[in-house]
Amino acid sequence: MELIQRIKTKQVKIGIMGLGYVGLPLVIEFCKRGFQVNGFDVDNEKVELLKQGKSYIKHINSSLIIQHSSLFTPTSDFSRLSEMDCVIICVPTPLNKYREPDMSYVFNTTKTIARYLRRGQLIVLESTTYPGTTDEDMRVILEESGLKAGEDFYLAFSPEREDPNNKDFSTSTIPKIVGGYTKKCLEIANTLYGQIVVKTVPVSSTRVAEAAKLLENIYRSVNIALVNELKMLFNNMGIDIWEVIEAAKTKPFGFHAFYPGPGLGGHCIPIDPFYLTWKAREYDFSTRFIELAGEINTHMPYYVVQKTMEALNENGKSIKGARILILGLAYKKDVDDPRESPSFRLIELLEKKGALVDYNDPYVPKAPKTRKHKIKKISIELTSDNMAKYDCVIIATDHSDYNATFIVENSNLIVDTRNLIGKSGIKSNKVIMA
Repeated sequence: MELIQRIKTKQVKIGIMGLGYVGLPLVIEFCKRGFQVNGFDVDNEKVELLKQGKSYIKHINSSLIIQHSSLFTPTSDFSRLSEMDCVIICVPTPLNKYREPDMSYVFNTTKTIARYLRRGQLIVLESTTYPGTTDEDMRVILEESGLKAGEDFYLAFSPEREDPNNKDFSTSTIPKIVGGYTKKCLEIANTLYGQIVVKTVPVSSTRVAEAAKLLENIYRSVNIALVNELKMLFNNMGIDIWEVIEAAKTKPFGFHAFYPGPGLGGHCIPIDPFYLTWKAREYDFSTRFIELAGEINTHMPYYVVQKTMEALNENGKSIKGARILILGLAYKKDVDDPRESPSFRLIELLEKKGALVDYNDPYVPKAPKTRKHKIKKISIELTSDNMAKYDCVIIATDHSDYNATFIVENSNLIVDTRNLIGKSGIKSNKVIMA
């Protein structure tokens, strides 16, 4: 087959739609293997930075952009899609305010591709979604061009498995699930990804691939909800959940450690399970585990606020008028990604109670405007004098930059949601676990 041979000999042009935390690492991997890559994005600011060889993602060094500048062309000119042999879609799939899928990014991108679709192209979706998106919804949009999937062009789904700043696994070392609309579609997509990843995992359909990605994240959501619930129970029983987990994980089989926190964050776990919940309604089916896990995880910021109020009361202070510092706006340690971070909800809840709230995050100097939150704050400098001004410090993200000794010595009261202080071995009556 001509396209497969051209992929193997690196004679194809690859288009990546969306240059964020999924798309940009993919660009770099293809460039490393010698492929010509065009990166498409509607954000002209991102495109201009990349043209200048500048990365806007902390864990992706600008040197990687500069190194591959001869192979990588960032652009917002979507008419160039007609030049691409393989087009990979890496755009957001958020939820709307009713916890229903917002597929506008995927479908609008698909409509754009359809305008420039030509015979022989491979179109792959990587964005997490409900089963049926690729072979039903996307296919219908693309076939409005007059071309037929599996005959005139090829269609596949291969879910992203990015974990920003993971030191053990990267895009190329994580096995890649690939599902095709037809056997021919699968063969071509599998060949493409086989050029850049250590192992491909071909499955029988795009729906199986879509469902596998959802299972991965539902598994995590449910287990995080479990330890979050146990954290609240064990707190009432005077038992340290962190010590319990450390003891339990010594079992060499049948147990995988998950850790509690102030709520869920990131682009996957707080969102993806509800794509299946929504789709399940078509089959008159209630996804009770998913919904219960969502309820528990969504409750966690409220729990942290309650623990903060109790801690302040013990110190003779009211939440109203209290000065509170949140440590960490990013959703997890050592990344600059604040998407769906529970810290946004913590700030909003505390301010509704009358608290005066600031935040510090070495990786997020300014709170970005999000689809759900409009918090106009900048990161305050973490100095002894600054910290002494706050009635309470809430550790929401356990960045490696945060020194436990410094925090304990310079804070009046600490509510630790990540066991940052506990892991350091410091014992202090200033610290409340939440």
